[in-house]
Amino acid sequence: MAGLLITLGALLLAGLAAEAVGRRTRLPRVTLLIVMGVVIGPAVLDLLPAERIVWYPRLAELALLMVGFLLGGEFTAARLRQYGVAVLAVSVAVTLVTAVVVGAGLWLLGVPVALALLLGAIATATDPAACADVVSEAKAEGAFSRTLLGVVAIDDVWGMLVFTAALTGVGLATGTGVDGVWEGLWEVGGAVGLGVGLGAPMAWLTGRIKPGEPTREEALGMVLLCGGLAEWLEVSYLLAAVVMGAVVANLARHHERPFRAIESIETPFLVLFFVLSGASLQLDALGDVGLVGVAYVVLRVLGRLMGGLLGAAAAGMPVATRRWVGPALLPQAGVALGMALVAAERLPELAALLPVAVLSTVAFELAGPIATRIALARVGEGKSPRG
Repeated sequence: MAGLLITLGALLLAGLAAEAVGRRTRLPRVTLLIVMGVVIGPAVLDLLPAERIVWYPRLAELALLMVGFLLGGEFTAARLRQYGVAVLAVSVAVTLVTAVVVGAGLWLLGVPVALALLLGAIATATDPAACADVVSEAKAEGAFSRTLLGVVAIDDVWGMLVFTAALTGVGLATGTGVDGVWEGLWEVGGAVGLGVGLGAPMAWLTGRIKPGEPTREEALGMVLLCGGLAEWLEVSYLLAAVVMGAVVANLARHHERPFRAIESIETPFLVLFFVLSGASLQLDALGDVGLVGVAYVVLRVLGRLMGGLLGAAAAGMPVATRRWVGPALLPQAGVALGMALVAAERLPELAALLPVAVLSTVAFELAGPIATRIALARVGEGKSPRG
């Protein structure tokens, strides 16, 4: 217990140091925290206790639950009327274009079709926590940043659908399983049902004890209940939290901001999440991916850029901002690794799958937040990392 408390305390103080460095260098806090995690993790100094393997999944789930709940709050009827077309167009375009560009590109380079198809689906995942943290840190406000938050809240839904279809198709082609269709439908449909089932009573109940705003106990209790039930029901906890947040934001009429309580306690969990994400990276596996890993990174960047341009054009976004949509959506982390773990467990013969996913995490979690910050600065809604 002493080791746990000392480690958590030191990591939170290290997070403050990273924020101070970020203010001086204008580097995103997310990137600095992940680099710090890599340095103190087993890849370099190995300063963290072995128990981090047990802590990390729980902390990651807590952090992403809060992020999902907050992002769901962006889906109010008023905001959807203002930004809904852009969010839908960009999220669908980026998801589909990324999957096609990565999958087809790897196949044309000689990668087996099953591996190329699954890597294309995994490439669709974004890191909503990193994107939201960069927007918050840069104090970005405006149509572009609101559209970005809406996209990262929903594009992993499309990504999960694409991944489910790809995994099912590969399973049917190889004879390794047919149950993937029902599992995928349950993971998505069950999460939506859970979010609605919890969000509706939460919208009415919260803010009654202390008129005007929900208490921390109310908000955190519902978020934790959502995560626990999602894990018990084996559905997507991130999607369930997003749906619950959206339902509360649209149905709660007796208070203005049902999310303020979560915002005040979210930061410590995010600090621990990002540091332990960096510490969990297995850098020794990167040498095994070779040209496939490099091609995957390049093709995902290309898919993001093309998808962002097409989606922004279809949504009628200002010409000056269209080319920055793709770079803003480069961060990728936990959801992609989760997809890769599921695919690797079901198809162990695809040995390159996990190492490529790890490479993606390293590359896009270090460089992705910087690209997001630059994009926000170029559209006039945030400060550039270079000032």
